Amino acid sequence: MSTPRDRGFDGSDANDPSDPNRGWHEPEHLGGEPAGAEDDDERYGGPPADPRGAGFPPPSEPAPQPGDPSSRRGSLGTGGAFRPRGDVGRVFAYQGDLVGAQGWALQHGWTLSDGSGPEDAALADLVASAPVRPTKEHRPAGVLRGRSGTLELVAFDVVFPLRNGWVPQYAITAAPLLAPVPGFRLSPARFWRHRTAGLVPLPSGNEAFDARWLLLVTEDAPPLRRLVQDPAVQGLLLGSDDGDEFWAAAGHVAALRPDGHRPELIEHHARLLTAIVAALSSGF
Repeated sequence: MSTPRDRGFDGSDANDPSDPNRGWHEPEHLGGEPAGAEDDDERYGGPPADPRGAGFPPPSEPAPQPGDPSSRRGSLGTGGAFRPRGDVGRVFAYQGDLVGAQGWALQHGWTLSDGSGPEDAALADLVASAPVRPTKEHRPAGVLRGRSGTLELVAFDVVFPLRNGWVPQYAITAAPLLAPVPGFRLSPARFWRHRTAGLVPLPSGNEAFDARWLLLVTEDAPPLRRLVQDPAVQGLLLGSDDGDEFWAAAGHVAALRPDGHRPELIEHHARLLTAIVAALSSGF
């Protein structure tokens, strides 16, 4: 998945001085980086860079061998992105962000899991169907469940293995749907689009909205027309930084951003998903 700093959907280049998107950066309230930060294709389009200094053993230390219990990647812990577990093999596990997203979740009465329990089975389907390019090694981690307003939400990071640890590449928040809806993808128009075979555009009729957002659908159906034409959905998306993508899979509607979860992002996704679920469900 590309972002506004990548090449635009029309082939424009954000590094071109004449391009209007040159210098774009995520708003500060969502933790954006300053202009001039590295390209997101390098950050999120493939395995992330080696975060030296985040707890990895020096290159001189031998890597754990297959079959060694210390080679197991650990589950969700309590604090720090990477932390050794024991002295043998210096095992590093994805531990999430207790001070940030997980701390927020606990304060709001949400529950935590590591993504490997029976209740997490549907999350693998959400990862596999995401509008990016997940590999077989991507997995859900740092799973948070709770209520926001009228919605039951699940929020989790999609992590990728790096040496002996995990690093987050994407943040997904999802809400269950009251009834099945045809497949769809709602994305900023300037994003590169992956895995869109069989999907066709469904315009809203609002020129300002259609210039910035694109709904791709498997079929023209009333719930999807309500979604793309809903004034609340249009208003929220037009007021956003065009940094999220939405899709339906595994009985959920989901939002994705190339990031790790943090409180502001969970609340941002909750507002958007509340409007999207209401639009999709209004005819039931």
